Amino acid sequence: MTTVTTMKCACEPCLCVVSIGDAIQKDGKYYCSQACANGHSEEKGCGHEGCNCG
Repeated sequence: MTTVTTMKCACEPCLCVVSIGDAIQKDGKYYCSQACANGHSEEKGCGHEGCNCG
């Protein structure tokens, strides 16, 4: 049995992979940043280098 410890951010265009322990949880999904968790309603991007989501 394998335990998943990292997964892709739930924000569709986001390229980031997050540690489940460090991720922001919202509605049962895991996000790399508050901006992604909020659906980019207030800010573009997630602040991580090389990722242009939002």
